[in-house]
Amino acid sequence: MITLTDVHKSFGSKHVLQGVNLSIEKGTSMVIIGGSGTGKSVMLKSVLGLVTPDSGTITVDGHDVQTGDRDAFLARFGMLFQGGALFDSLPVWQNVAFRLLRGGLKRPKAEAREVAIEKLRRVGLAPETADLFPSELSGGMQKRVGLARAIAADPEIIFFDEPTTGLDPIMSGVINELIREIVVEMGATAMTITHDMSSVRAIADTVAMLHDGTIKWTGPASQLDSSGDPYLDQFIHGRAEGPIEAVR
Repeated sequence: MITLTDVHKSFGSKHVLQGVNLSIEKGTSMVIIGGSGTGKSVMLKSVLGLVTPDSGTITVDGHDVQTGDRDAFLARFGMLFQGGALFDSLPVWQNVAFRLLRGGLKRPKAEAREVAIEKLRRVGLAPETADLFPSELSGGMQKRVGLARAIAADPEIIFFDEPTTGLDPIMSGVINELIREIVVEMGATAMTITHDMSSVRAIADTVAMLHDGTIKWTGPASQLDSSGDPYLDQFIHGRAEGPIEAVR
């Protein structure tokens, strides 16, 4: 579904992506791991066409992401943002139905509200949550609302950017289980960026390790502990010593 071939991207003298090669099969869940500042978010933005690579190609379902109808292209995606990114001035249901209330997917207001309430139910939130505002919700509830919004338009591809940031271990586990259930249920292709190894083990079919602008290792999640790769081994066990230099 998603293929990156020899993708390079620099910002001035900062070389962020230095020949990324990666394939994500349709209907599978790929988790990208790596330290802060290694280019994970730049790679995600490049797939969405928000950042233009200096060289290399990125295709989604065989089509170059830099060509074609942008609205139709973006309509295939759902996104759960790291900080939730909910609109404070809109009630919860309008946040969830944001895409359904405007643009090419526009639906009547009553119908969009029904869809929003159903998606809220799917992530474990009661119908009365629909008329609350984001400021009235806990961090875990806000994350669930963000997840409901990500799936509101039944996307083919869903991106999760640090889905458990700021949550306690129990709520992180709840969100991880929800993500896994929903991805399987929808048959969606998922790409997740995370530092949280519990999320990796809960969500991933396959894992890719990004370091120094290249993919150092990729393989099934079941092989994480037996990869033999020094970069991956150091990262997943949180060791200070190894090929990845800790910033002191």
